[in-house]
Amino acid sequence: MTVYDPADVKVSPTSWVSEQARRYEESDGTEATDMNGSPCLLLDYLGRKSGQWLRTVLIYGRDGDDYLIVASKGGAPEHPLWYLSLRDNPEVHVRVGRERFAARAEALSSEDKARVWPHLLEVYPPYEDYQKKTDRDIPVIRLRRV
Repeated sequence: MTVYDPADVKVSPTSWVSEQARRYEESDGTEATDMNGSPCLLLDYLGRKSGQWLRTVLIYGRDGDDYLIVASKGGAPEHPLWYLSLRDNPEVHVRVGRERFAARAEALSSEDKARVWPHLLEVYPPYEDYQKKTDRDIPVIRLRRV
């Protein structure tokens, strides 16, 4: 496994994601920490094909001390690539504001998803429309500190 060094993480090639991640990092977690009022974190994960550490920006919710992220991909018919990587390599690194920590990613059961889904819709209401757009069940992932 590739050794994790936040300075060597490859940021998403999507321009708005890379710009937001850059601003988040350069400000030491004091800027670019939300998307239209919804809180965002930086997720560093090991690419399942590349073997490189990769970074994306994701909206998050909370469940106790844990962070919740949603593999919505805007309601696309396929899962986002980062989610597929988490299934293979659940050990991740997270930045929320100024804090960095290692975490383990785990997809929620149907029961747990049903319990937290109303909270996630409060955090980011478009998730409801995304779920209606696709036949796939949109996964919710718990990030638990290790």
